[in-house]
Amino acid sequence: MPERPPIRTSGLADAGFEVFRTAGTYFITADLRPLGETDGFAFCRALPERAWVVAIPNAVFYDHREAGASFVRFAFCKRVEVL
Repeated sequence: MPERPPIRTSGLADAGFEVFRTAGTYFITADLRPLGETDGFAFCRALPERAWVVAIPNAVFYDHREAGASFVRFAFCKRVEVL
């Protein structure tokens, strides 16, 4: 899987997200604030219609949801050709 992380992280960074690099997982966390967004739930609800992709609001993983409000999680578990 060495070629996947650059594809995943560079694509999100090129789109304007602040990306938290991973050490080898199918999931990438990105911060919405550089895009002027702060509500991960609203962003994730609108994303399929806007970009034909989905993401998970990270706030669902937090005891204090406001701490993760601007973070979303993308999964990249497809073949490189699909990405």
